[in-house]
Amino acid sequence: MASVTIRHVTKAFGESVVIRDFDETIKDGEFVTLLGPSGCGKTTMLRMIAGFDQPTSGEIYIGERLVCGGKTFVPPEKRGIGMVFQSYAVWPHMNVFDNVAYPLTIRRLPKEEIRSKVERVLEVTHLTRYAGRFPAEMSGGQQQRVALARALAAEPELLLLDEPLSNLDAKLRESMRFEIKELQKRLGMTVIYVTHDQTEAMAMSDRIFVVNRGGVQQSGTPEEIYHHPCSPFVADFLGKIDFFKGEAGGGKIVLTEMDHQSIPYDGPLTGKVDVAVRPENLQIDPAGTLSGRLETKYYLGDVSDFRVRAGSEQVRVIAPGAAFPDLAEGQEVRFSIREFLVYEDDGSLEEMLQIRS
Repeated sequence: MASVTIRHVTKAFGESVVIRDFDETIKDGEFVTLLGPSGCGKTTMLRMIAGFDQPTSGEIYIGERLVCGGKTFVPPEKRGIGMVFQSYAVWPHMNVFDNVAYPLTIRRLPKEEIRSKVERVLEVTHLTRYAGRFPAEMSGGQQQRVALARALAAEPELLLLDEPLSNLDAKLRESMRFEIKELQKRLGMTVIYVTHDQTEAMAMSDRIFVVNRGGVQQSGTPEEIYHHPCSPFVADFLGKIDFFKGEAGGGKIVLTEMDHQSIPYDGPLTGKVDVAVRPENLQIDPAGTLSGRLETKYYLGDVSDFRVRAGSEQVRVIAPGAAFPDLAEGQEVRFSIREFLVYEDDGSLEEMLQIRS
């Protein structure tokens, strides 16, 4: 397997700069996800690693080998990579065995070696009993596994996955996430995965690179990024979160649009701030220091989703499903905030929310 080193890579199409000074290293055997909104540059970065696009400047190494940069350019077929796209791209006129064998066949390997490699990868991907079937006879998830098996058959040093699950239904997507992760751990592969789905990124990744406007906003483990996002954009992109305007000072933050109610704060920021709170860190609490009126209550089985109006703000509170069965819409409630994040109010939140809307 192989590490990937990306050194100060920039990619421009004419006047449009898609990737800006991308400078990261993916370790051997690591599962890294490029996570970001559509058009942020994550697929372009993946295509440059694969060799389908060339950087405008910078260098890319796979292992110790320079594959592009300066006058060096190694074509995709010589980079030792496997790639799976959003579309399954399996050959409809070939059965599963022949689809998986295709990259080995065009390399003109001996028939017995091809058979041995294909049988092994079919077993690993749980496709052995489907070897004689054609794609039209298979489900979407099975076809996606065929595309994955075909990428693995050539024993790549590096596996690149570009939103491979986005065409599947929700239940199948969930099961395939765990299948891919288990496969990666079993084979010790280095994987770079592109998605805009935060749940996929959280469930599968050793590290996440949050990408926006062609650059990495933050990189770290799912836990690090979820609990310590460096900006409102990262906080908003990874998980459910609400933002409230505040004024920090004197050991508290006054929530200006929440009827000037306040919460304790001993952090370094003063003046105008943006307070970010995840719904699971709010709780209905008879002894809570904040108050509002229950507008709506949604029972979702395992949880109840409350929306509380406090001043001009609507506060979202997630509670266990069986909690507070007697609360009725229109009732005054008290609530508390267990954890929150504070950012300087520099206008970036308004810009982000405007783009999102």
